[in-house]
Amino acid sequence: MLRENIQDLIALAAVAEERSFTRAAARLNVSQSALSHTIKALEQRLGLRLLTRTTRSVAPTLEGEDLLATLNPCFAKIESRLQALNDSQGPPSGTVRIAGVEYAIESLLWPKLSPILKQYPDVKVEFVMDYGYTDLAEAQCDAGVRYGDQVSEGMIAMRIGPDERMVCVGAPSYFETYGTPDTPHHLVNHQCINLRLSNHGALYAWEFEDTDGNEIRVKVQGQAIFNTINPVLRAAKDGHGLALVPERLAQELLDKKGLRICLGDYSPHFPGFHLYYPSRQRPSSAFGVVLDALRERG
Repeated sequence: MLRENIQDLIALAAVAEERSFTRAAARLNVSQSALSHTIKALEQRLGLRLLTRTTRSVAPTLEGEDLLATLNPCFAKIESRLQALNDSQGPPSGTVRIAGVEYAIESLLWPKLSPILKQYPDVKVEFVMDYGYTDLAEAQCDAGVRYGDQVSEGMIAMRIGPDERMVCVGAPSYFETYGTPDTPHHLVNHQCINLRLSNHGALYAWEFEDTDGNEIRVKVQGQAIFNTINPVLRAAKDGHGLALVPERLAQELLDKKGLRICLGDYSPHFPGFHLYYPSRQRPSSAFGVVLDALRERG
């Protein structure tokens, strides 16, 4: 009875995490019909409905969530211990897939992980560039990178970079020709370089904050639109308009006077990049090496 329950509970946890019988069946290497039968048998033995099924998704019931809240930490501890025993037999190995925006990959992930790849030849890292709010399970990624205030509940978040701020910048030639905006609302009278967000296809609304801490959002217009941030910065450097970019990304051009900040008083700091991953992340020696390398220190 105990052995039967453990196998069925593992199946329940997989379906709840994947939110799909199809994905859970593939993960467990069983047929979808066999998995469905397993869950139904468990519910019948317990006399409880553990999952709510619709044509599009699967989610735990209140009773299911209560049971999983007990199960998941136990499974995590067992997996962690088994992995630790396995890791002790040899050097770290495996593949880690990380989703993030181009700026995060180039400015944080690659500089920190490049030395690790040389140190551990059996560790592989795949970088998935994505400007949307990545569903890690759907994208088959182990972790993602977002700003700290954008990490979803239920995820473990670890800071990997300093606080940031988005700044409005332009080339000196642009300001000489078109002048300098005094407030964010004056941007509607300026040429601005837009960023199109891949997650819903809309143009990014520029965000500022007044002296009282109130949010200001401005929809800007201009001739050039990109869907990654580096070309936005280049277009601003070439004098095609104003751009809203991470200050760290623009710092070299700011130092060389190739760009100048305007509306700086309206650009607040916000939490920097965090690595996020599921609370039931299956630990691996490769993932542990990546976590240690990315952790922000100091």
